[in-house]
Amino acid sequence: GGSPLYSGDVRYSETEPMLPEGTLSGEEGNAEEKEEEESQRPPTRNMPKESPLAMALQIVVPFLLAGFGTVSAGMVLDIVQHWDAFKYITEIFILVPALLGLKGNLEMTLASRLSTAVNVGKMDSPIEKWNLIIGNLALKQVQATVVGFLAAVAAVVLGWIPEGKFQMSHAVLLCSASVATAFIASMLQGFIMVGVIVGSKKTGINPDNVATPIAASFGDLITLAILAWISQGLYNCLDSHPYVSSLVCAFFLSLTPVWMVISSKHPASRTLLYSGWEPVITAMVISSIGGLILDKTVSDPNLAGIVVYTPVINGIGGNLVAIQSSRISTHLHFHSAPGEVPEEAKGCYYPCRTFSNHRSAQVLLLLVLPGHLIFLYTIHLMKSGHTTLTPIFMTVYLAAALLQVFLLLCIADWMVYSMWRSGKDPDSFSIPYLTALGDLLGTALLALSFQFLWYIGDQDSDVGD
Repeated sequence: GGSPLYSGDVRYSETEPMLPEGTLSGEEGNAEEKEEEESQRPPTRNMPKESPLAMALQIVVPFLLAGFGTVSAGMVLDIVQHWDAFKYITEIFILVPALLGLKGNLEMTLASRLSTAVNVGKMDSPIEKWNLIIGNLALKQVQATVVGFLAAVAAVVLGWIPEGKFQMSHAVLLCSASVATAFIASMLQGFIMVGVIVGSKKTGINPDNVATPIAASFGDLITLAILAWISQGLYNCLDSHPYVSSLVCAFFLSLTPVWMVISSKHPASRTLLYSGWEPVITAMVISSIGGLILDKTVSDPNLAGIVVYTPVINGIGGNLVAIQSSRISTHLHFHSAPGEVPEEAKGCYYPCRTFSNHRSAQVLLLLVLPGHLIFLYTIHLMKSGHTTLTPIFMTVYLAAALLQVFLLLCIADWMVYSMWRSGKDPDSFSIPYLTALGDLLGTALLALSFQFLWYIGDQDSDVGD
């Protein structure tokens, strides 16, 4: 925090929406560079105006893409749940939301940070652009490796608490599968992400609307596929070559210092190397609790049909809320100084405010029902999911989805503003919390609705066939 940076005696009033960059965690640099930047920059930059229709169209296409990404992830998870590794080491299910959530935390924060940089005009000079990109990618690899490792630890602990039995070989396997998956998936997606953002800058689409969902859509699928392959491969090696998984784990962990050195060379990513941990790790813990719910629900044969829908409901909730928080934070960057909140957001928080102030919140809520209906129908057509689409199932499912997104949008509104008030950069802090809460709420509500359906007798006995 601290007060905005006044370089020399030039004071920028709030009517000139420049970022008082000195106060933002992700954007520190040297004061001298700032003054040059300020002098080159046009005196007023206004927030690009969007009509609700244009916004809806820009959001809908990536939203559908992302949705089909999560649907395919759900189907993959549904097939994979019958593989040996997943049957005998059920803790892998605890890893699933944490690793899929990693996508939310790292990919989306990267996307959001870079798209804010594009909108504010920091990506204009090529040298600065590549510095920003390389620094951020290296930072992301460090975070991915560490979070992958911690997620494995969390999975081992959470899996061990209810049962009280602990197998070293399984723990090492979890660890290496998690770290390797996090690392590889993060790298692939980083490249896709940068491509999308640079591309949308060239074509003139607002990267806020496009980047985050595209990051998400490939994310779930890539991550799950890699996790399944690696854990099955390592599981097959368990008896014949027991040392393989520890080697894999050691290899990826030993690369971390390299990334740390690269990212500490760039001032923007250096500060995040020290301060960007809290949200990512908290988010991982929140997601792991969601994973524990998933693990327990999947192991109950009556409720095994839940697996297909989990990535869908989690992913879609996370996408929508990430778009919203990315938009609010871009809006704040344009209209006010950190620590100062625009007039309409002062006073107590109440839910109606979210929907009356932000047209985007209304658009996003309206997307939930048609979106989920399309995805449910797709799952039904693909003959996956073992649950017949009875009207009651659809009603309960859609109610759960709506409730999840409604809660998330309200939390997003409150969270972004309160972070801004305390002088933190919402781009790096809010999205991890929000996507993790999306996972937790999604899994919990889904488990509840499946329990409820099972009690009122909408039972499906053919689950798992």
